Amino acid sequence: MLLFEPVFQAWLLTAGSPHHTLFMPLTFVRTLEKKLVLQLKDFFLTMQEFFLFSMRAFMAFPKVIRYWRDVLDQATICGTDSIPIVLVSAISIGALLAIEVGNLLEDFGAKTMLGRSTALTVIRELGPLLMGLMLSARFGSRNGAELGAMQISEQIDALRAFGTDPIAKLVMPRLVAALIMFLPLTALSDFAGLQSAAYMAEHYHRIDPGIFWNAVYPRLVAKDFVVGFLKAPVFAVIITLVSSFNGFSARGGTAGVGRSTIKGIVVSSGLVLVANFYVSKLVLENM
Repeated sequence: MLLFEPVFQAWLLTAGSPHHTLFMPLTFVRTLEKKLVLQLKDFFLTMQEFFLFSMRAFMAFPKVIRYWRDVLDQATICGTDSIPIVLVSAISIGALLAIEVGNLLEDFGAKTMLGRSTALTVIRELGPLLMGLMLSARFGSRNGAELGAMQISEQIDALRAFGTDPIAKLVMPRLVAALIMFLPLTALSDFAGLQSAAYMAEHYHRIDPGIFWNAVYPRLVAKDFVVGFLKAPVFAVIITLVSSFNGFSARGGTAGVGRSTIKGIVVSSGLVLVANFYVSKLVLENM
């Protein structure tokens, strides 16, 4: 509605003129062009600010020893406290995957390949992807809301006034903690997904556990693990930096905190899906 409001106002001004039908298309094009140019400038300015923000976060890594307590606190939040939601999502999708894939393989008389199919899907794709999406909603939303509230209440400005780098104090510990904890959470997600798939294979499809696991272990290669576990640090960087940047960019009171939090979740979740595709594609093509 805001995009076409200037166009509507211009039409009202020219509606009384006999030549308004000639000026209307020209006015519309010019107004739309100005609007698109402004939005494009805002986009590139935001990308520039995000790039500088990310560089400052990585350059603050040498200060990790000074803020090691903050790193431990954030590791507890994004790691230990996130175990329940990671387990629930991994167990649910592993069980569902075993049921659906098993039904499909049964039509071709290849139920013994259920372990192989499930293991590849969970370890390469679903395990790290579910972990990334769950932590984007849980850890990313917490970052956006907490940092946004600090920005609105001018606590971040107070840190600057006391000579403390707010990015080194607030963002860098979150980034280091995510880089450390996302790997074991990915492994936990893979393990829970495979265990639930094995349980459903035994009790739903009546497949002997030995047959299921014999189709898993001998056929897994290093490439399968590289594809899955390489996504963990990529997701950690995306989720932490995007949510923290949106928190630092919060404006307009409590409503602004809500907008920045939602934007951080949406953008980081979308980038996680895009990064999941490209990491898989690059590793599978080059290994």
